[in-house]
Amino acid sequence: MPAVVNYAPEPNSVEIREVPVPEIGDNDVLLAVQAVGVCGTDIHLAYGQNSGKIKYPVILGHEFAGVIVQAGKNVRGFKEGDRVVSETAAVIDENSPFVHRGLYNLDPGRRGFGFGIDGAMTHYTKVPERILHQIPATLPFEVAALTEPCCVAYNATCGNARILPGDAVAVIGPGPIGLLCAAMAKLAGAGEIVVIGTPVDTRRLQVAEQIGASATLGTKGEDIVAWTRSLRDGYGFDVVIDAAGVSATLKLAMDIVRPAGQISKVGWGPQPFNFSLDPLVLKAVTLQGSFSHNWPIWERVIRLLASGQLDFGPEFSRISPLAEWHDAFEAMHSGEIVKAVLLPNQ
Repeated sequence: MPAVVNYAPEPNSVEIREVPVPEIGDNDVLLAVQAVGVCGTDIHLAYGQNSGKIKYPVILGHEFAGVIVQAGKNVRGFKEGDRVVSETAAVIDENSPFVHRGLYNLDPGRRGFGFGIDGAMTHYTKVPERILHQIPATLPFEVAALTEPCCVAYNATCGNARILPGDAVAVIGPGPIGLLCAAMAKLAGAGEIVVIGTPVDTRRLQVAEQIGASATLGTKGEDIVAWTRSLRDGYGFDVVIDAAGVSATLKLAMDIVRPAGQISKVGWGPQPFNFSLDPLVLKAVTLQGSFSHNWPIWERVIRLLASGQLDFGPEFSRISPLAEWHDAFEAMHSGEIVKAVLLPNQ
């Protein structure tokens, strides 16, 4: 079967390869993948910009939905024909203290699909029963494939940040996660929602307005800090979600958050800091990291998607067959589109 395979750490080391259908264990299911989202991390891997431990070669794809076609003999909660989505924690240490607390997303031994184990940019993938979730027949697979990034955004915005109705919220970085954070902030009852980008983010900032942002900044070289002083009482945002993939944005977050406010950092920025963190102390700001998600978040997000409370409109994602993966990656990398979803069976 064809699969999108990342076969080496060098840039442009991704191609379609023929791979065997995986064999499942007693506690696994074999999933016929119906839709798989392209993550920004997939783009980084394709261009040789990874900063973690990657298994090579590896099939990409960790945002996926599908139909169970085979169940292991110990699988009890699912059966052939079930429509499901899967979490990303493919391998965990069952004896980890974090796993016992339900925080398996923070288990240091965790290995995810598309990184440490083969992912879902192919026709069939093997998934442990423990990370499966049922989805209703009314939820299209191409929408269900967005569950994983929605869970990342939910955890950053509604779990690790404490947004109250009427709060002023800034989202730095209008990539897929940043835009989903803006959507979550709206659901949480935020008053002003301001999404901040750069001149290359024009298209994405337009989408931000479509999904509920009250203002967008960054395309015209605005002085963001000066603009913030004109907001409400001039002291800054109650909550700042830093969803950008660079370290420098944390300085902006510290500059625009109000005293006793919150910063939730979900964007990865491997670069070293070149600035002081003293404003965190001076303002008594809460800085909270946010990584991944766990089972209760998935159940809640599935309900939000199925009910239509989370609805991003047709401009958020582009649907393509698996064979057109390269064009989809390029369109996301250039900012032409926000999110690509691949359909392996087309």
